[in-house]
Amino acid sequence: MMKKKAFTVLAVVFLVLLVAVGCSNSDGETGNSNGQATVDFMHLWPQGSSAEHYRIVNEIIADFEEETDISINLQVLSNEQYKDQITVLSSSNELPDVGMTWAAGYLDPFVEGERFTPLDDLLDDGLREQFVAGTLEAYEKDGSTYGLPLELNTVYIYYNKQIFEEYGLTEPSTYDELLEIVQTLNDNGENAIALGNRDRWTGSMWYMYLADRIGGSDTLTNAIERTGSFEDPALVEAAAKVQELVENDAFVSGFNGLADEEAKSMFMNEQSAMYMIATWDLPNFTTNEDVPQEFRDSVGYFAFPTVEGAGDPNSFVGGPGVGLFVSENSDVQEEAKQFAAYFIEQWGERAVAEAGVIPATIVDGAGLDLPEMYVEVLDDLNNATNLTLYADVQMTAAAAQEHLDLIQSLFGLQITPEDFAELHERALEE
Repeated sequence: MMKKKAFTVLAVVFLVLLVAVGCSNSDGETGNSNGQATVDFMHLWPQGSSAEHYRIVNEIIADFEEETDISINLQVLSNEQYKDQITVLSSSNELPDVGMTWAAGYLDPFVEGERFTPLDDLLDDGLREQFVAGTLEAYEKDGSTYGLPLELNTVYIYYNKQIFEEYGLTEPSTYDELLEIVQTLNDNGENAIALGNRDRWTGSMWYMYLADRIGGSDTLTNAIERTGSFEDPALVEAAAKVQELVENDAFVSGFNGLADEEAKSMFMNEQSAMYMIATWDLPNFTTNEDVPQEFRDSVGYFAFPTVEGAGDPNSFVGGPGVGLFVSENSDVQEEAKQFAAYFIEQWGERAVAEAGVIPATIVDGAGLDLPEMYVEVLDDLNNATNLTLYADVQMTAAAAQEHLDLIQSLFGLQITPEDFAELHERALEE
């Protein structure tokens, strides 16, 4: 057994040395036989499940290689395979030069282990202004940025235009107007808002928007980061407003026992007038040919209303999807950064026009051949003043679990707004 282990170790060392000799050029850089630097890039969009993403990535790589003397060595894995592999590679300090990562808490072990390099030099060289306000913050740790977000999902309230027209309703701009719409729909036997709060993150989005509109864009985040408190009057008032919506029968019957997919089905089958969800569902309301055209034509959306005249409607709840990292220990770090910056600059317009992805960078939708709703959403993002990352994503795993449980209790009227705040404080302090 020991001999076998010793042989395995020697074999691995030999292979590492062989690779090092074969891949190093005369300047000591990792490169190919033509003396070009080679950047290893790994992503999680296989051709089989993400055909358009896969094609766009390959086109960007081809264009980059044509414009530079840098070659890209590509590896593609499925989402779950990628998560497993990136952990293995990180533990052995063999990350690709450029790869994909998620934001917030996912970054922590990679940053603490000095596996990802800061990218502020790229951002300060003009790249920062290309991102939608609030997206980069999700990739920041201790004042440095460790990822360049590619995708973005923001949360809206979608509504059925035909149902609204039938009862003479218009898009609300204030919370009081939203309550009036709910009352009119209830009086006429219509379900007002589809909500599947068995999943709990769905209810959290309602709470987050109320916290944002009442307390401003920083109040909730400050409470989570411990520079503020969950017992801030604005956050307690947001919890009270949640219960006011429940007591006014704003949500479909049994909402705390419904999954989000069930609530979505109710909205798409015209069994409710409104439904809150992130922009990952935009294709269902615009381009998905499996959804009847008549329904797609009947869907509109509006930003979360202000509350008592306060709150910025250009402040959104949402979050970036995957982003690019550059390895701290890359032998071709400058070339890797060059490729990452090029990828970001090329990704935005191609992603939205060809794959229906809302990018984290600012894109002029009016100049692209897009459904009207996409153009409107992109315009909203270009004017965004803030993006508050989903509360459970901002928290540690234990605090996030407590938050989601408390959200369900709050919506179920099983807890007071004051106790909701106090229990959050305890969870975050632990």
